[in-house]
Amino acid sequence: MRVTKKIDTALKDLTKALEKHAQIVGLKPVPRKKAGRAAAELRAAATKYAQVVEARTGEGNPFVDFLDPATIASLNRERAAVAERAAAEKAKKGDPGKKERAAAEADAERAVTEAGAAAFD
Repeated sequence: MRVTKKIDTALKDLTKALEKHAQIVGLKPVPRKKAGRAAAELRAAATKYAQVVEARTGEGNPFVDFLDPATIASLNRERAAVAERAAAEKAKKGDPGKKERAAAEADAERAVTEAGAAAFD
């Protein structure tokens, strides 16, 4: 079976990113910064693969569970609310710097949620 060059390249990049991610999260202890970077690279490679496949074949994103937009929006709102509650609980612990860090974490989580919602559009 012949695979187009663009799909093959995207597949190799995705496989490489997936293997790198697995190697990093398999370490004990898991280095958080490296794991975060590897996860971001994996998401980018998966997005690129899905875009190439869609452009070449017309097929939709193979990584998406086919949920209706209202369900996706509801899940994203719930995820953001959970992150905000967790950030508020961290802020209540009493460390003056925790409140700022918790707010920054909630903002980062919200940005990830919004980016994820945009991927479903």
